Amino acid sequence: MTEAHGFTGTAVDAVLTTPQEWRGFLERYGERYVKNCADTDELADLLDEDQWDALDREERVELWLGEPPAQEDALVASEERLGVRFPPSLRGFFLASDGWKHLDTWVDGVHPCGRVSWMRDGDAGRRVTEIYDSIPGNEDEVRLFRRSVEIARGEDFWLLDPADVGPDGEWAAYEFAPKYGGPTRFPSFSALFRSEYKSMDR
Repeated sequence: MTEAHGFTGTAVDAVLTTPQEWRGFLERYGERYVKNCADTDELADLLDEDQWDALDREERVELWLGEPPAQEDALVASEERLGVRFPPSLRGFFLASDGWKHLDTWVDGVHPCGRVSWMRDGDAGRRVTEIYDSIPGNEDEVRLFRRSVEIARGEDFWLLDPADVGPDGEWAAYEFAPKYGGPTRFPSFSALFRSEYKSMDR
């Protein structure tokens, strides 16, 4: 994968791997999401009266946008279904929250572990792969799509590449916006999620 294909590196932060680390990070994410959300209709669905009052007073509003933690047996079943063992940061995430409902981006949320699938097996992923495969010069992207695990999707995709593993056991992660071009590479799922968190201030 090369920068000529739109794949760019991203600065590495400390990788979140434990459920406790993820829980703290996701709680901060919820607070920032509420602070930066411009959609009052969405906030009306998310906040109760006390939280609205706190927001009006510019006080801290705690909001959990995730799910209950995945059980280890459900996580293992998902890994066995796909024939892989998830990287540490993704495992830690699922053991803190089995999916995530709101992201400040063009994906609908992170799938629960039971819905994680190969990009090539989904209708949207298959269509995108076929389109890219029909255009000369997209060979790297097509190979990536065919071997990647889809962990989030909306208009855009979040992907993990089990063929690109770092010394810490983390798989390379990609944010892919079909209408804007090639995927953007991150060293881990944790780094991708952190980038999404930071983007809320831009």
